[in-house]
Amino acid sequence: MAADQDHEQEQRRRLLAVASRFPLPNGARFSYGTAGFRADGATMASAVCRAALLAALRSVKLAGAAVGIVITASHNPVRDNGVKIADPDGGMMDQCWEPFADTLANAPDPDALLQLVLQFAKDEGIPLGRGGHHTAQVLLGRDTRPTGEYLLDAALQGINAIVGARAIDMGILTTPQLHWMVRSKNKGIKASESDYFTQLIDSFRRLLELVPKDKGGDDLSKKLIVDGANGIGGVKLEQIKAELSGLNIIVRNSGKEGEGILNHMCGADFVQKERVTPHGFSPDDIGVRCASLDGDADRLVYFHVSSASNNSVALVDGDKILSLFALFIREQLDIISDNGGQANKPLPSRLGIVQTAYANGASTKFLKSLGLEVVFTPTGVKYLHKKALEYDIGIYFEANGHGTVLFSEDFIAQLESLSNELCSRADTAQYQAAMRLMAASQLINQAVGDALSGFLLVEAILQYKGWSFQNWCELYSDLPSRQLKVKVIDRTAIITTDAETKVSQPSGLQELIDMEIANYAHGRCFVRPSGTEDVVRVYAEASTQEAADSLAKSVACHVESLLG
Repeated sequence: MAADQDHEQEQRRRLLAVASRFPLPNGARFSYGTAGFRADGATMASAVCRAALLAALRSVKLAGAAVGIVITASHNPVRDNGVKIADPDGGMMDQCWEPFADTLANAPDPDALLQLVLQFAKDEGIPLGRGGHHTAQVLLGRDTRPTGEYLLDAALQGINAIVGARAIDMGILTTPQLHWMVRSKNKGIKASESDYFTQLIDSFRRLLELVPKDKGGDDLSKKLIVDGANGIGGVKLEQIKAELSGLNIIVRNSGKEGEGILNHMCGADFVQKERVTPHGFSPDDIGVRCASLDGDADRLVYFHVSSASNNSVALVDGDKILSLFALFIREQLDIISDNGGQANKPLPSRLGIVQTAYANGASTKFLKSLGLEVVFTPTGVKYLHKKALEYDIGIYFEANGHGTVLFSEDFIAQLESLSNELCSRADTAQYQAAMRLMAASQLINQAVGDALSGFLLVEAILQYKGWSFQNWCELYSDLPSRQLKVKVIDRTAIITTDAETKVSQPSGLQELIDMEIANYAHGRCFVRPSGTEDVVRVYAEASTQEAADSLAKSVACHVESLLG
């Protein structure tokens, strides 16, 4: 009993001490969203410390399962930094803990923080202050931002503020690597960076070995220039590119000293939004396939330099990456089910495509034309990922290039069983299709969107199909679109339904939107409140750019007159 009291006193002392060391900055207000906490890196120490403390609490709550902390601000400017928490499955922290994350990050003083933690632990049944053994483990990773090391120290102190918690610094990593490591550790498999690289390289090699002999392409088709956003993705790709046989990879904006500034005029976010070449690219690159990663390598887009006279690009965004993956997986499933009169059982597989309202309407139409099941969720990776888990194979992507392919454990078990049955007929199309799906499930990150694993799967599929960049572009033509922001007094006055495609409040707004849409061929438009600022976002599509611009502007005027 006395020992327990000593541990409880020690727990209180640690919480008060760490809150005193990392006070909330004057005037600061933090909000935990899809991106975790983000702000100017110089102001982030208290938020990072408290997020790390929360991660340790989460691990205690989940019986010591490994939880992850990533210190990054992804595609934001280099001066910013942020922190987000990875749950034991490698996905994002359970949403039901987000309100407490906000409350904890904004606790005004040490006593308030202490009381919040003690009350939350009591409400959640978290056994705090247990000494003598490790009750929590938190894996940490950070990107290359200059504030990363200073914020790592704040995170370590936050974790150590929970008695029995153990911090494991995994080093400088891409965000998806850290998520993969957390998932792997909790599955009891090897979880180091070299294990991650080995899995990527081996599964990519297996996919190339399964490319039909009459496909594969010439030297130009194997050349790829990658914009690394001067971030961690470029650094990691430089480390492994020599081991990626079958590809000639040139990395630009690789993060080397003097090459450029993180995310400045480069990276997936810049290329996708601006539709121009990133820094370091020129008309000399015409005809070469190019890809862009974002700052922490969880987004991926492809592009071609379009013209020698300007810096415009032909863009392949997340919608078209999703379409390529869906086409490939559907093709393998069809080959397996067409067993040529053999007695092997069909492979039960429900393939689902998950998009948000921001997906280009042409991509949705194309996917449905293949007979695929397409469903929509509200905007945000957390919603897409959760929905994709409902399928045997769930594919999700946002247009910004964040997404992945999720294979259910049950499906993988059945696929392994089928592969074993067919291995005596290794030259059959069915066996090879099953092995392609097995390799794809190993290559693509099962925890989170991963630009490195994603681009390797793209490259393997293009070689498998013998496709050029142009063949891929021609899957469908995007409808012209326009996005606008309307400043409003209170964004919460807008309430949406049907995965944010319809407005239920204020009354009458949806009718006005429908009336405007009716004036345009292939017209589509929706509005939704921003998650971070007092603006309403307007998205419009139509058959021409002029029409899309006009539709967006008309609807923005209605929003402004009702809410401005």
